[in-house]
Amino acid sequence: MTDEMIRIYEMNNGEKAFSPFSPEEMDSRQHKLRTLMASKNIDACLFTSYHNICYYSGFLYCYFGRKYGFLVTQDTATTIAAGIDGGQPWRRTHGDALIYTDWRRDNYFHAVQSLLGMPNAKIQRLGIEFDHVSLDLMKQLEAALPGVELVDIAAGAMSQRTIKSSEEHKLIREGARICDVGGAALVDAVQAGVAEHEVAIASTNAMIREIAESFPFVELMDTWTWFQSGINTDGAHNPVTNKVVEAGDILSLNCFPMIFGYYTALERTLFCEHASDEHLRLWEVNCHVHREGLKLIQPGARCKDIASTLNDIYRSHDLLQYRSFGYGHSFGVLSHYYGREASVELREDVETVLEPGMVVSMEPMIMVPEGQPGAGGYREHDILIVTEDGAENITGFPFGPEHNIIPKR
Repeated sequence: MTDEMIRIYEMNNGEKAFSPFSPEEMDSRQHKLRTLMASKNIDACLFTSYHNICYYSGFLYCYFGRKYGFLVTQDTATTIAAGIDGGQPWRRTHGDALIYTDWRRDNYFHAVQSLLGMPNAKIQRLGIEFDHVSLDLMKQLEAALPGVELVDIAAGAMSQRTIKSSEEHKLIREGARICDVGGAALVDAVQAGVAEHEVAIASTNAMIREIAESFPFVELMDTWTWFQSGINTDGAHNPVTNKVVEAGDILSLNCFPMIFGYYTALERTLFCEHASDEHLRLWEVNCHVHREGLKLIQPGARCKDIASTLNDIYRSHDLLQYRSFGYGHSFGVLSHYYGREASVELREDVETVLEPGMVVSMEPMIMVPEGQPGAGGYREHDILIVTEDGAENITGFPFGPEHNIIPKR
C-alpha cells in the first residue's frame, strides 16, 4: 500500500503572498549566496535552519518534528516542506516548493535526491549548516547522498546576513517602532497588585495589533514580552510568572515583536512607585554605561574594544563583577530559538569590526544578588544601524530614573 502512495508533489495553491522584500532583494540574497558557493566550489546548498531558510526564501517553517530545507543550486531555489503545511510554503517562498508526504520515513531525503537528480547527479560538494545539522541528520544525508561531500556553509551564510540591506533596515525600523508601542502599553499596565503575566499580555497584544495594522498580509507569530519584577529581574531571559508587582519593585521591560522572521527588542529598567537611594545609584551607573556605549557604535570599531572600554567604567565603580553578559548583538532573521549571528557580538572574544549596514544593540546589564543593597537586574537596550560615518539609534523609548519610575495610580 505504501509503495502506491505519492512521496513528493507540488502544492502551488493560490498566489504568492505579500512580502516586505522585493523580488530584487530576494534575488540579490540568492545571487550573493551563489557567488559564495562558486568561491568554495560548492555545487548546491541544503539549508535546514529556521534563519537561513527564512533569509534566503522568505518562508519561516513550523518544525513540529518534521524536517525542512531550502535547496539552492546555481539555477534553482526550492523549499522542501511537509504536506501538513498545504500551500503555505510555496506562497511564502521566493522560488519553488516541493512537498513530501508522511507515508514513508525517508520521503524528505527522497525530495532532496529528486532535486539533486540522484542517482545520476553531478553534485560533488553540498553545503550544509554544521552548526544546525545533528549527528543523526548528518548520517542520514550521507546515506542518502553517497559520494557527495558535505561541507560547511554556515559561517559564510551568517557573514552575509550580518550586513543588512536598505529593505531590511526599513523592516527593522518598523520593528523598533512597534517595540515602543509595546513598551508604552506595558507601562500603562504596571501598578502594584498586578501580576507579571497580565502586564506582559497587555504589551504583547498591543504589538500584535500594531503589526497587523502595519502590513497588508502578515503571519502573526512569535511576538512576545518578558516582564520581570523583583528577584525575577536577575536574568535577562527569565520567563514571565504570575508574581504580583509590589511598590518599590525593580522591574524589567522586554518587548519583542517578530515580523516576517525578524526580531527587534526594547528593554528598560523600571521601578514601581519608588526606588531606594542605592537602587538609584546603580541604575544611574548602568545608564551612564549605556550612554557611553551608544557613542562607541561606529564603523571601524572592534566588538572586543567596545566591551573592554565599557568594562573600565564598571570597574571604576567596583561593579564589573556584577556584569552578566555581552554588551550587544546583531539583529535580523533571529529569535530566542534561532539565528544568533555570533560573529557580531559586543564581547571580549569577538574580533569583528563593525561595518556600515550592520544592525547592533547596546544593552549593558548588571545584576546585584538578593540580600544586598540595590538588589536586582538593571538593563537598558537600544538598536542602532551602523552608517558610513556613525550610527543611527532607532529606539525612541526613554530610559533612566527621570522617565521610568512608574507613579501610583
